[in-house]
Amino acid sequence: MSIHGQTIIQYLEEWMPKYLAMEDDRIGLQVGTLQKQVNKVMVTLDVLENVVDEAIAKKVDLIISHHAVIYRSLKHLRTDLPAGRLYEKLLKHNIAVYVAHTNLDSAEGGMNDLMAERLGLTQTEVLSPIYTDELRKIVVFVPETHHELVLKAMGDAGAGWIGNYSHCTFSMKGVGTFIPQEGAHPFIGDVGRLEKVDEVRIESIVPKPQVKKVIAAMLKAHPYEEVAYDIYPVEQIGKTFGIGRIGRLPEKVTLAELAKRVIERFDLQGVRCVGDQSRLIEKVAVVGGSGRDFLQQAIFKGADCIVTGDINYHDGHEAMIHGMGIIDGGHHMEKIMKEAVANYLIERLAGSGTEVLISESPTDPFSFITK
Repeated sequence: MSIHGQTIIQYLEEWMPKYLAMEDDRIGLQVGTLQKQVNKVMVTLDVLENVVDEAIAKKVDLIISHHAVIYRSLKHLRTDLPAGRLYEKLLKHNIAVYVAHTNLDSAEGGMNDLMAERLGLTQTEVLSPIYTDELRKIVVFVPETHHELVLKAMGDAGAGWIGNYSHCTFSMKGVGTFIPQEGAHPFIGDVGRLEKVDEVRIESIVPKPQVKKVIAAMLKAHPYEEVAYDIYPVEQIGKTFGIGRIGRLPEKVTLAELAKRVIERFDLQGVRCVGDQSRLIEKVAVVGGSGRDFLQQAIFKGADCIVTGDINYHDGHEAMIHGMGIIDGGHHMEKIMKEAVANYLIERLAGSGTEVLISESPTDPFSFITK
């Protein structure tokens, strides 16, 4: 037994939905098809030819990558050149490639949260917001006998999240009336006779993207043939998602000490630093990949240091001018996503017969040479 490719992506996008991605980001299915059974899925940071060769050798059906395999517009697809040869191998061996990039960065528990956790940051918040949930209020009327069952089903589906609390609802008792007509098959009452039932009004807050899921769970748990429920817009704003995180270290450390911590906890050969290495650091921003576009937000929010990759010479000067340190661990420090995504899929696909692998092929183009 195995699982369908589209089902795997459905599970993946429950964690990192596409609407969390930055505009024009290259995400989603880039090569092949998901309309097939998947026996093996492999998670990687990059899709290079050595990764594709590994996937072929291991009989992988689907590659989940953080970085796009098609990043720039293709002017040709020549199989006598390296790029074309890579695509030829993917298509010839029916290997699909799906990309989760800034939607993984923005997602709760995604790339930037993983970085913050590795450094032990507390009191974290989003560095650069890109999406805020719209909220809806759902109201449903249920007989007292099924109150707890329906309430739990709605909460399990995502209703009632307020901060760190789940299953937040309000219930109020009342009397419901109805007359079943010809052709009805009422759970309670008889056709043609007015029925009065002790009911409970349940109301709860739901993020707009999860409304359909909550309604489906509610209808499945509800005993009535026709369920009375309402959906209302509300003015409150929901959870904010975005690129980067900013938080505090449990205790102050020097820039040099923090750099060594980054090397150790991200398994790096080394890092580049900007700033006085003896300066004490407490408030830290993290951005997976290249954080150069988010330096100003980090400075504005009072970061003592930003941990990121691919910082250039002039960005370093900008940070120096504002007194903010930089620890540049390189773009490849994002490799931490492989284990996290693989573990999530292993849990979601348990019992399906589909195997989840982590790519072992090296993709970091850089190495450090010291004096």
